[in-house]
Amino acid sequence: MHREVQPELLDHLPASAPWAIRSRADLRRLNRIMGNAGILTKAFSEHLDFDTIRERSLRICELGAGDGSLLLELARSWSALGVTAEAECIDLRYLVTEETRHAFVELNWHATPVTLDVMTWLDHTEEVADVILANLFLHHFEDAALRELLDRAAARCSLFIACEPRRSFFALAAAHLLWAIGCNPVTRHDAAVSVRAGFTGKELSALWPERDSWLLREGRAGLFSHCFVAKRYA
Repeated sequence: MHREVQPELLDHLPASAPWAIRSRADLRRLNRIMGNAGILTKAFSEHLDFDTIRERSLRICELGAGDGSLLLELARSWSALGVTAEAECIDLRYLVTEETRHAFVELNWHATPVTLDVMTWLDHTEEVADVILANLFLHHFEDAALRELLDRAAARCSLFIACEPRRSFFALAAAHLLWAIGCNPVTRHDAAVSVRAGFTGKELSALWPERDSWLLREGRAGLFSHCFVAKRYA
């Protein structure tokens, strides 16, 4: 299936629109069905030394963080492993609620919403993160823009983990059946668009810069997801 990037409806709806609110709820449910938090946690635990990271707070940044619900789910899992973090939730829209921010604090995590274009943030941040995360975000970019984004991200982290839609006919067929679990028309449209814009094989590895300096892992994860990990050689 040829990769095709098209606009998604949710990106152009006002954040307070009823269909947008419903679609964000659908996305939280789909993340659970796809098991993306578990996929990201597995990649995280396989590529970090927990004995070392328990000694300090990690700096974690999520690109396209939305309402922060996925990162909060990760924080709940990772805090049980003794991980604390200073986190930044990067998104064009301010969607993180006070309730979500307090939930981070209860886990001894400090999460700061940053309302900026991701490219702008990558250009202007001066610190290097321990981990940059992306969940269902990279597929929004055409290859040329994605190569530029990954190039900037590589200069700003030691570990990059992404969980994206897998581009396959099976995933596309599943996207067309989302009406059966009550997903609204916006979600159903955007799910099919996301699958067509998703990834397979080693496509993200091919776009990553300075590949000799990084350990790259990429492949299918679960039924519908595609996981990419880049870890800088020490």
